[in-house]
Amino acid sequence: MRLSQCHNFHDFRRMARRKLPAPIFNYIDGAADDEVTHRRNSAAFDSCDLVPKVLQGVGEVDLSTTVMGQKLALPFYCSPTALQKLFHRDGELAVARAANRYGTMFGVSSLGTTSLEEARRASTGPQVYQFYFHKDRGLNREMMARAKQAGVQVMMLTVDSITGGNRERDKRTGFAIPFRLTLAGMSQFALKPRWAIDYFTSGGFRLPQLDTHVDMGRGTMSISHYFTEMLDPTMSWDDVAAMVAEWGGHFCLKGIMDAEDARRAADIGCTGIVISNHGGRQLDGSRSAFDQLKEIVDAVGNRLDVMMDGGVQRGTHVLKALSLGAKAVGLGRYYLFPLAAAGRPGVELALELMRHEVERGMKLMGCTSIGQLTPENLRFR
Repeated sequence: MRLSQCHNFHDFRRMARRKLPAPIFNYIDGAADDEVTHRRNSAAFDSCDLVPKVLQGVGEVDLSTTVMGQKLALPFYCSPTALQKLFHRDGELAVARAANRYGTMFGVSSLGTTSLEEARRASTGPQVYQFYFHKDRGLNREMMARAKQAGVQVMMLTVDSITGGNRERDKRTGFAIPFRLTLAGMSQFALKPRWAIDYFTSGGFRLPQLDTHVDMGRGTMSISHYFTEMLDPTMSWDDVAAMVAEWGGHFCLKGIMDAEDARRAADIGCTGIVISNHGGRQLDGSRSAFDQLKEIVDAVGNRLDVMMDGGVQRGTHVLKALSLGAKAVGLGRYYLFPLAAAGRPGVELALELMRHEVERGMKLMGCTSIGQLTPENLRFR
């Protein structure tokens, strides 16, 4: 299968499956427990219908939006995710350059495999730093200071991951960082020699944001141990309020699913939230972000910028979220599979396809700008 044969999310997923060893593919593809929430994330959009208007004189379409003070040429962005050099040797740099080309936002994770500074040099566009709250308060302050020094515009604190989700696919393959594969998992790596060559000739596996705290080279701490030993499950609203004040700029909470939590985020000075269930990878059985979007926008949409992610695979999904009041929509697996399939060209093609789908959908809806998308455009079954 060639990149030119990829026309949608499912094509990219199939191509990535052919390229990646099964443990790596399943790490991206999988979710928690029975993966009910993962499936629901995309299915939720099917319960909502678009109601187009005709004869609106649609010529040029403006897809730009402003979120947390950042002007985006597109109403969707590449959500920060961990371990991207496992998927392709260029990792976050490929994503940064693709996002820069299309004028949209991207981010680096605390568990990213490219440093904040490298990513900043690869893109002049809006960049967020997605980080976790550690027991070591000094480490939290150090991370924020480093991000500010690197020129990161938005801090994005993940609040739904005080412990890792139960990802049973990873347990079956033995996937972990460092690798502790089962015999079946090791055989899958042997079937993908090209991936192995790229991985072992790309300079070694590092977590640059945590180099001085998590020594992956000697295997002293796995990713699972990172969640259980270094992250602070006692994180409170007071802790986050102190971080918001210390940062002194645009601050976003990722993983909000409750309207009251959204109000508290606004109360402590956050300028944005991402409604998210972590792609179904944390609490299985939780509600989809799209299903919660209207309730949360109604509660705080006039106080901060509301974004959402989870299950977005089509331009029509983006249009439905924008119609309910989301300022921008985060993409996750949608760009990770293209990254795994073809690196930067794959991510760029995925963003191009999504841009075309959103633009085409806007024209068919009779809208020339994002601001014209409202709940009046929708009907729920």
